[in-house]
Amino acid sequence: MKKGKLNKISDVAGVTVGHFTVSNEEHNTGVTVIMPCPEDTPFIFSHKMVASCAVLNGFGKSQGLVQIEELGTLETPIALTNTLNVGKVHDALVEYMVDKAREHQVSLRSVNPVVGECNDSSLNKITERVIGTAEVMQAIETASADFEEGAVGAGRGTTCFGLKGGIGSASRVFKIGKETYTLGVLVQSNFGSTADLRIDGEPVGKRIAAEIAKNEPDKGSIMMIAATDLPVTDRQLKRILKRAGVGLARLGSYWGHGSGDVVIGFSTAQRLAWDDEGPTLAVRMLNEEYINEAFRAMADATEEAVLNSMLQAEAVGNRHSLKEFL
Repeated sequence: MKKGKLNKISDVAGVTVGHFTVSNEEHNTGVTVIMPCPEDTPFIFSHKMVASCAVLNGFGKSQGLVQIEELGTLETPIALTNTLNVGKVHDALVEYMVDKAREHQVSLRSVNPVVGECNDSSLNKITERVIGTAEVMQAIETASADFEEGAVGAGRGTTCFGLKGGIGSASRVFKIGKETYTLGVLVQSNFGSTADLRIDGEPVGKRIAAEIAKNEPDKGSIMMIAATDLPVTDRQLKRILKRAGVGLARLGSYWGHGSGDVVIGFSTAQRLAWDDEGPTLAVRMLNEEYINEAFRAMADATEEAVLNSMLQAEAVGNRHSLKEFL
């Protein structure tokens, strides 16, 4: 399928991504923040976006998914970090939203920050929990459309198919009827057994495992964030998000026992201003007879985003870069 201009999640207008990376002798970790804020949305809390999530395998410690599942909306940025930093990053997002609410003179009594995680303890002294409010704020402040991929931010210490994982992204542009839409995916890759890796259908993982004389077992997780400008309901969006599993399967993943495989997605097509619209809301939705192109886009973009996370990542510690074997 056709790629977007940058081949990143930020090809969906208004979406930006920022990182803060920690890299030293003891720590390889960080935080990545996805900012789902088009220019005509001054404050996401008061102009919520349609959102959904799909948990393919639930071995993970994400926060905020229960409310997304129940209400079908997103009201904060989405942050990714390591497993033991989820609480601190959640707290930082609360502080960010409280400050923004004050700036926009919005009453805020509760808020649902969304935080995903992968365990980077094989390359990071994770128990020291080095990511906090200052690091999250810097990631937010430096967010841009043309962001870095690879061993950066929340992907600094991750492992994918026994090689170096990281942050990767891809996008697809497609037509439904007379309209053109974009769907983008960003991943934090930290999953898979080396020998299972397949690229374009070829079992390259078996050769790589033999070359490095090691077949890393399947453990870890993958966080997948999807953005689109397609007008959908949260139920329709969940159907699209599930197709991320097709992209993972093409790569050789079977969503192993120790892996948390989680997809979170949102649509920028419309905003829901609850306090301004009265007792009923007019919501645009896709005629579901035309949804297959979005399914294909989700599968394709997820597969390529994972490969980009590995191809853009340099070797860290004892984790080889995929580029060394291609």
